[in-house]
Amino acid sequence: MSPFDPALAPSTALIGKHAVITGANQGLGLEIARQYLRAGAKVCLCARDAERLGLALEALSTEFAADKLLQVRADVALESDCQLVVNTAMRAWGRIDILVNNAGIYGPKGSIAQVDWAEWVQAMQINVMGSVLMARLVLPAMLAQKAGKIIQLSGGGATNPLPNISAYAASKAAIVRFAETLAEEVRGSGIDVNCIAPGALNTRMLDEVIDAGPEAVGASFHERALAQRAQGGAGLVKGAELAVYLASSASDGLTGKLLSAIWDPWREFHTVSADLDRSDIYTLRRIVPKDRAKDWG
Repeated sequence: MSPFDPALAPSTALIGKHAVITGANQGLGLEIARQYLRAGAKVCLCARDAERLGLALEALSTEFAADKLLQVRADVALESDCQLVVNTAMRAWGRIDILVNNAGIYGPKGSIAQVDWAEWVQAMQINVMGSVLMARLVLPAMLAQKAGKIIQLSGGGATNPLPNISAYAASKAAIVRFAETLAEEVRGSGIDVNCIAPGALNTRMLDEVIDAGPEAVGASFHERALAQRAQGGAGLVKGAELAVYLASSASDGLTGKLLSAIWDPWREFHTVSADLDRSDIYTLRRIVPKDRAKDWG
C-alpha cells in the first residue's frame, strides 16, 4: 500500500481504469461514479430505474466526455441482467478493473412475523444475490488480467441488529462475510475485495424509514432518522473518497476488510500495512468473554 491523497484523486488515481457501478443512478452510487470519472476512470452505470439512469447519465455528460460513460438498465437480482452489464462493459473496454456493488434496498419494515415474505426475499435477492452474481461474473476477466478491485457497500446493518428492518440487516451481514470469503478465495491473484460502511447518509433510503413511521421501524430508530435528516447526515463525499482509495493502486494488497469511511484512518493504512495483512482487524468476528475482560467461558 502507498500513501493516498484525495486532493490528487480528481486527476490521477484511476487513470486507465474501467469501473462498473451498480445502483449508480442516484445517491452514493452516483457520487462514486462522479468521483471515479474525476479520478480518470471510465464508468459503466447500471440501475433498475431507466428514467433516473438517463438523468444521471445526462448530468454526468455535462462534466465528462461521452466516451468515458456507459449505461445499462439492469436489475441485479436477475442473472440475465447482470450478464448484460458485464458483456456490455467487456465489449466496450475489453476489461473490467473495478466493480462497485452499490445497489441495495431496505426491504420491508416491520416485525419479521408480519412483513410481506415476498418483499423480504426480494431484498435478499437484490442485496445479497445481486452482489454475489456481479462478483461471480466479473471474476473471469479479473483473474485473466491478474488484477481487479471488488468493492461492496455495507453499512450499520452488518454490525448492529436492526429490529424491524431484518432483511436489510441480514443481507448486509451476509455480504460482508461473502466479501471476506471471496477475498481469501482470490488471495494472491491480484484481486482485492473490500466493504465500505459509508456512514449515515441522507438518501432516498432515509426517506423510506421516515415515511414508514415509528410503528413500522420502531420509535427510537425513527427518532434517529429524523435527527439525521435535520443534521444533514454523513454526506456522500467521504464514502466516495474511500471508494476511490479502494479502487486505486494505493490500496493494493488490502483485502477482506469492512471499512468505515467516517471513523477508520484509511488514508494512513500504508503506515500499518503489516498489522492489517492477514489479521482480523476490520472484520466480522465473534466476541468471547476475554474480549470484555471476563474470566469465565
